[in-house]
Amino acid sequence: MASPGSGRDKPWMMRTYSGHTSARASNRLYRTNLAKGQTGLSIAFDLPTQTGYDPDAPEAAGEVGKVGVPVVHRGHMAELLHDIPLGDMNTSMTINATAAWLLGLYIAYAEDTGIDRRVLQGTTQNDIVKEYLSRGTYIFPPAASRRLIVDMIAYTVREVPKWNPINVCSYHLQEAGATPVQEIAYALATAVGVLDAVRDSGKVDPSEIPAVVGRMSFFVNAGIRFVEETCKVRALTRMWDRICLERYGVEDPKLRRFRYGVQVNSLGLTEAQPENNVPRIVLEALGVTLSRDARARAIQLPAWNEALGLPRPWDQQWSLRIQQILAYETDLLEYADIFEGSTVIEAKTAGLAEAAGEELEDVLAMGGAFEAVDELKRRLVRSQAERVRRIETGELLVVGVNSFTETEPSPLEIAYEGESTILKVDPAAEAQLRADVGTWRAQRDTAAVEAALSELRRVAADEDENLMPATIALAHVGGTTGEWAGALREVFGEYRAPTGVSGGVGLRGAELAGVRDRARLLAEHRGGPPRLLVAKPGLDGHSNGAEQIAVAARDAGFEVVYQGIRLSPEQIAVAARDEDVDVVGISILSGSHLELVPEVLDRLRVAGVDAPVVVGGIIPAEDAEVLRGKGVAAVYTPKDFQMGRIMDELVTLVEHRRNGTHGATP
Repeated sequence: MASPGSGRDKPWMMRTYSGHTSARASNRLYRTNLAKGQTGLSIAFDLPTQTGYDPDAPEAAGEVGKVGVPVVHRGHMAELLHDIPLGDMNTSMTINATAAWLLGLYIAYAEDTGIDRRVLQGTTQNDIVKEYLSRGTYIFPPAASRRLIVDMIAYTVREVPKWNPINVCSYHLQEAGATPVQEIAYALATAVGVLDAVRDSGKVDPSEIPAVVGRMSFFVNAGIRFVEETCKVRALTRMWDRICLERYGVEDPKLRRFRYGVQVNSLGLTEAQPENNVPRIVLEALGVTLSRDARARAIQLPAWNEALGLPRPWDQQWSLRIQQILAYETDLLEYADIFEGSTVIEAKTAGLAEAAGEELEDVLAMGGAFEAVDELKRRLVRSQAERVRRIETGELLVVGVNSFTETEPSPLEIAYEGESTILKVDPAAEAQLRADVGTWRAQRDTAAVEAALSELRRVAADEDENLMPATIALAHVGGTTGEWAGALREVFGEYRAPTGVSGGVGLRGAELAGVRDRARLLAEHRGGPPRLLVAKPGLDGHSNGAEQIAVAARDAGFEVVYQGIRLSPEQIAVAARDEDVDVVGISILSGSHLELVPEVLDRLRVAGVDAPVVVGGIIPAEDAEVLRGKGVAAVYTPKDFQMGRIMDELVTLVEHRRNGTHGATP
């Protein structure tokens, strides 16, 4: 144990989650961040890469390079990692449905540059359950997705032994509204579901199970209630140790260690008074660093302006400096666990562990996390609806949002010398990437690629085979992200996850009484209840906002049409026409609103739909004006938390439409 005078503990690994525009642009950013003291990479991939599409696929339109870096082939991986010492680097990749492919590209690049894959260190996120529940970048059905995860684990435990083949993510569960108890239970249920599948697959020897368990890692959220968050990670540490010992027979305490990284809460970052996000980030970091016995092994902090748009390099630098100040200026790393013997911390930790244990047993009784996706999604939507309701009523205070709203103009939001306060991706980048992919395909050995794809399909159809060697072989001969995913789509099919909206309905009573009365009058006298289409175009899978609008609208007396995520503009227009909706609500959080919303508007006009369109998402003020100029009736951003007001305005739009005055805005 460290103590004053006996030295300091080694700091956790410091990362910034980053990537944008292109592999070359992201490489420049990574090398800059490493020069500033970052000690590990955390790669953010764009949505086409995450969902298995090449930049020239129709599904990728408007999304290329927006929320991460596009990596399509081995050449992009080489550009991304240029001049970065791969043998010494610890690389985290936020990638799930296409994790096997991106790891295959990473290994192929290492082999091309003479680096032994056995020395590679890092993590592929690869938790598909939380994609079904919260983040939305899934492709394949649960059983096929679990097969991919099992194959990656079985391959890496022998061939890339320093790699963490899965990072079980409770982070995104909290972003989707999970309580601490749900976050603990559902993450552990996912880990158990994965390990049980590996154990039962026949692809690893029973003697290898301890090594498999030892490479399991987790990615945890840390919210603003940092005492409770401290107890949460202590409870996770305790529960994981017991699961590893009792369920999997792991005797070595080092292999039972709860190894986790952290990004602190982004859900709580506010568009209003965004400067308040800085103390929030600091306090949230304390929740996963104060307790030495349950301290995070790697941390990446969001930037102060992530509720406004994509952070700039300076914003990421500020978040890195917060970590460095905590680690190097404070005495945080000089002591044994400061909570040892605290009756308050022990009682809270024990209470969380007991409640989470009961929730975990409930999930396992339903067959496990993979089998219980529908029910877990309903529970999360309900928890999120309750959180939103409490903010709306003032039961849960958020400084600058529903309390202490009087403010001076923030100097952080004032552009310096004409520069934007957020990073904006060059719109020409998408066309350049489309051309790049065409050139890449033209210059490779087409016959070799076709043979590799044929082998990949053959292996995918045989449960007893491992997909990783065929994946790496395709990477070597120049296959692309879209080709890899397309081949597996042929074998595995695609999946549409449940929306869970029914789980949150019925929480708002008095708050929506007035709106509900107006909706009832419409139903009685003007053609039935108001009808709202909630739609998510593009590849953006973050559905919290859309789900909560759908939940509140049902409570307000609307008939709601919500078909889930990743709809094409044409599908949205067809649904609006066929369902004869009164209002079309579009939700986009990927920054692609200026590309996708006008296309939806055009499709609606062609389909003869005259319903007003409203848009919600992380939309800068200048972009909101552009959308209104194109005919959007209203734009809602994260600062618009009052569901009662939003529903009231939507009912007004319906009244105008049915009265023949639908050009009016709320």
